Amino acid sequence: MKLLLINPNTSLPMTRSIAEAASAVAAPGTEIVARCPTFGPVSIEGHLDDAFGAAGVAEQAMVAAREGFDATVIACFGDPGLDAAREALPGPVLGIAEAAFRAASIVATGFSVVTTMTRTCVIAERLVSRYGCESTCRGIHGTDIEVLSLESCDEATLARIEAASRVALARDRSEAIVLGCAGMAALCEELQRRLDVPVIDGLAVAVKLAEALSALRLRTAKRGDYAPPLSKRWTGWAAGFGRDVTA
Repeated sequence: MKLLLINPNTSLPMTRSIAEAASAVAAPGTEIVARCPTFGPVSIEGHLDDAFGAAGVAEQAMVAAREGFDATVIACFGDPGLDAAREALPGPVLGIAEAAFRAASIVATGFSVVTTMTRTCVIAERLVSRYGCESTCRGIHGTDIEVLSLESCDEATLARIEAASRVALARDRSEAIVLGCAGMAALCEELQRRLDVPVIDGLAVAVKLAEALSALRLRTAKRGDYAPPLSKRWTGWAAGFGRDVTA
């Protein structure tokens, strides 16, 4: 299968590291193409960043719409632009937060999220509500680790995430940890070994779910609100997309 991986921020090093993490769990024969927007912030750490990240996801989804991808994964824990990408693309589109929440709810009766900046916890809280996981998500914990510091994560950073996870497990009475940033993907295996509980990396789960949905030949429904975008004239820097929206 051919899998599109969209990193909603514009950090090329993080895009490469996310692609490597996805490739590590992908099945033989899965081709992963990783891309990021041509504009926007280098990291997503707030509502304004999230809004531009969503626009960047939409941009990349529209560019890829006629390239024959079997499925798409949005590699940011805020799932920015998820609905827009589902509208633009024919194959299934997965957000890593939704994928992580679903997996965590299967392997544990309660889980906690450990993420980067505390200011982004409200974004995760809203996603918990959107995905109907209020009864299983028992807490969301910020570490105030900057996203870009995860590009070259050292032992001190790993130790901070471990410590926050231990606090979350005890305080929330949780049985699993969800990592709240795609940049934490490479830390999942080591954290699981240290904590001795399921540690869920949404990127890995989304890749495997994308493969499963592709194998089952399930695609995004194109009746109702995920129907293809209407053809219309666009203006400004995005004028070219008006000609592309013909499906």
